[in-house]
Amino acid sequence: MTGNTDYGSWASPISARQVASAAPSIDSICIDGSDLYWLEARPEESGRNAIVRRDAAGEKNDVLPEPFSARSRVHEYGGTPYIVIAGVLYFCEQSDQRIYRLNTLKAGAKPEAISPADQGLSFADFCYDPQHQRLLCVAEQHGKTGGEQLNEPRNFIAALTINEPYAFSELHSGADFYAYPRLSPNGTQLAWISWQHPQMPWQGSELWLAKVMGDGTLDSPEMVAGGADEALFQPQWSPAGDLYFVSDRSEWWNIYRHKTDDKQAEAICPQPAEFATPLWTLGMSTYGFCADKAIAACYTNKGLWQFGLLKNSADKSKADHLKTFNLPFTQISALVSKGYKAWFIGASPTQSSCLVELDTQLGEYKVIHQFTALPIAAENYSQPKAITFATTNDERAHGFYYPPCNTAYPQDGHYPSSTDQKPPLLVMCHGGPTGATSTGLNLKIQFWTSRGFAVLDVNYRGSTGYGRNYRQALDGDWGIKDVDDVVAGAQYLIHQGLADPGRIMIRGGSAGGYTVLAALAFHDLFKAGASYYGIGDLETLARDTHKFESRYLDTLVGPYPAAQAIYQQRSPINHIEKLNCPVIFFQGLDDKVVPPQQAEAMVASLEAKGLKVKYIPFSGEGHGFRQAANTERALLEELKFYSEVFAFELPAEATSDQRA
Repeated sequence: MTGNTDYGSWASPISARQVASAAPSIDSICIDGSDLYWLEARPEESGRNAIVRRDAAGEKNDVLPEPFSARSRVHEYGGTPYIVIAGVLYFCEQSDQRIYRLNTLKAGAKPEAISPADQGLSFADFCYDPQHQRLLCVAEQHGKTGGEQLNEPRNFIAALTINEPYAFSELHSGADFYAYPRLSPNGTQLAWISWQHPQMPWQGSELWLAKVMGDGTLDSPEMVAGGADEALFQPQWSPAGDLYFVSDRSEWWNIYRHKTDDKQAEAICPQPAEFATPLWTLGMSTYGFCADKAIAACYTNKGLWQFGLLKNSADKSKADHLKTFNLPFTQISALVSKGYKAWFIGASPTQSSCLVELDTQLGEYKVIHQFTALPIAAENYSQPKAITFATTNDERAHGFYYPPCNTAYPQDGHYPSSTDQKPPLLVMCHGGPTGATSTGLNLKIQFWTSRGFAVLDVNYRGSTGYGRNYRQALDGDWGIKDVDDVVAGAQYLIHQGLADPGRIMIRGGSAGGYTVLAALAFHDLFKAGASYYGIGDLETLARDTHKFESRYLDTLVGPYPAAQAIYQQRSPINHIEKLNCPVIFFQGLDDKVVPPQQAEAMVASLEAKGLKVKYIPFSGEGHGFRQAANTERALLEELKFYSEVFAFELPAEATSDQRA
């Protein structure tokens, strides 16, 4: 046994620096001929979003030169910020949000801006219209239009020609939000999804279809699916010209085919599983079309993702057949396909995100891009165990339990045989709150388990992956049911003898940060907490947040200001007298979703009360930290904070640079 055997004091092979900079995140796969492109968010480059190409020979290279960064601010969370057409890259540049053009096949070429300047425009979710030589995309406009100041940003479907003189036009507007403008193969129809306040896209949205006229304008738009009680996702045209989309009209997000003859839709393969995920960012993809009229798709059930192939049934009276592939990935996203190949981003409890190519005929896969693994034995990674536990209202909630794990500290069962001590438990709350935790290798979790902490990652009621009813279970009860669930999950592990009831901590970011602060204010189970850009005042959030989420609380809490009393009742800032344990706050000073005033007001109130509290602000960071140095500092500050609260000794951090 090495060093101090007390839980929390274990010398870990995983440093905060490694967690912060071990691997860039990858997303937004794009096919252009025989080339494959993807987006890499690189913490070591101040969070810059690079674009990487892999050619037919397997050679990989960056195509977006520094300091350019492809990132959209549409809906603040952005989405797929680029498209490649015959080797020419079009992307939304992070610094000014304009669309730039770059010929990646021409040596020495530099990006040139082609969208209007000084109009407060952002762009995302591109598709290409070859007949009119233009890009179609979702646009958002801030500031002024027609000389008048906008009360809130305008969203619309835009078109931008790709040849000089570059002409920008507005194709369709009137809805509060848009997503997925998708052109039919023959160029005669455009489909898109839209939704209105106070709906969020995972609550209720509409699928629209319009004719594309010879001059490029749209004619006769009509709604063909959706509504206030139906959430839609990823409309996409098959090579044969049939329109598909994902709907939760039957409880589960399943794939449907639009029947143009009778304007109905049919589920092609009904399953008690989710073939979609909440549309927090634009351009997300969970299925694609392959050869032989097959559809490659990823789907989740009970928090675990799988890959399958939907094949047309010869009998048209029967649903298509779903063939599931046995793959070693429990998290799958960003799926695209062509011919007999599918590509996606996969991860597992022992594998960080990697780019996977799968042969849909043979069922064989290969990892075509991954980052150098940390020099850490796989045995040091704690394996998640899915748990379901009783919670309030005779209902059940879900989560993943990670036991302490470090091969340098031999254990009898879960815990050292030389002591009756039980480990401290760190309960984690995902954001959203409409979201879900992932079982992909998460070094932020392993950072804690390798130091002797147990971790419970909770999919509280309101999470995705368990059907529409579970996702809607939080409606009207945010700050109640999610809090009840994190408390019930911790109590479940305490009763199982897997956690020390005197050392229970809770951490979370954004909406998860609100759950943290509400749990600390309204329950006395937790002995310390960490809020990452969390919400302390629901009223302030309802008044000050960005357009995309400005009416989200209508469903989660109630219409504001009519339900003002409920907002005040559930805001931790109004119940400081009930909060009696140490809290540490982390906040980006450029955060537009949850402004810094939220954290600063909570800190001031707790300091006035005399509680142990610490505030760590980061300049140059928004909603979520992108810079490696800031992620590293936050982890170390949080660990140090817990060590002070619970009086356990900290080993010295590794001094060698073991970055991947």
